[in-house]
Amino acid sequence: MRPYRLVEQLERATGLDDVATKVQGTIGQVLPPGPPKDALSGTWLGHPLHPLLILGPLGCWTSATYLDLVGGKRSRGAADKLVVAGVLAALPTAAAGASDWSDTAGGERRVGLVHGLSNAAGVMCFAASYVARKRGRRGMGVGLGLLGHTFAGLAGYLGAHLTYGTGVGVDTTAFRTGPEEWTALVDADQLPEGRPVGADVEGVRLLLVRDGGEVRALDARCTHRGGPLDEGEIRDGCVTCPWHGSRFELATGDVVQGPATQPQPAYEVRIAGGRVEVRRSEPRDARHPAV
Repeated sequence: MRPYRLVEQLERATGLDDVATKVQGTIGQVLPPGPPKDALSGTWLGHPLHPLLILGPLGCWTSATYLDLVGGKRSRGAADKLVVAGVLAALPTAAAGASDWSDTAGGERRVGLVHGLSNAAGVMCFAASYVARKRGRRGMGVGLGLLGHTFAGLAGYLGAHLTYGTGVGVDTTAFRTGPEEWTALVDADQLPEGRPVGADVEGVRLLLVRDGGEVRALDARCTHRGGPLDEGEIRDGCVTCPWHGSRFELATGDVVQGPATQPQPAYEVRIAGGRVEVRRSEPRDARHPAV
């Protein structure tokens, strides 16, 4: 059986849901919406933080194993330090991953749970490897390190599936272009002040809202996990996603509060003949060049 078929079975493993729900509830209590969660999500960075932090533990452990296998006796001390450095670097990496995973559901959540457990097993193997080394049982320490790599490799495969197979952490509006030319949507008098209105144009759902007398238009699919912004709350010039609480400026689409990391695509708006017309802005043209 091909590996991705096994992952598909894992996505349907509803027996994991009870555990996943309890773990997500705990993470939600520890990391409610706010600055700490935004920091771990990578809101300040412009993309998820977790993939960047992965380089720390994996780099340390790979280097340690290299020294173990080919470095000789003189490199043993350096290898041991790299093992423990990798364990310490894994802590913030796991925290960032847990923050991202806490916003998933269904099959993504099930795969993500096993991904996290595999990473945890890998960290425990390397921690045990360090203990064995310090006790003079170097052969066992090296062996435990190799076992840790096995768990980390499995976690890496599942993590790649979550990103490239299901789009966790990917901007959900990345391939939504919208109209290049001015396109009429609704009558201007259908937009009450401060109330979101959804409208479809060229396969893209838009959020329209009159804010302070100005009509704003954003892609209605939240860049974070695809939540319906046209069902969100409008307040203080921002819209809040009803799914995970990300907030975006209505005028620019910029992220005000995470866990979203990417800004919401904003559309140009004008009133012509009593009708609201929109077209996509120039940055989207650069992002989606004509073929």
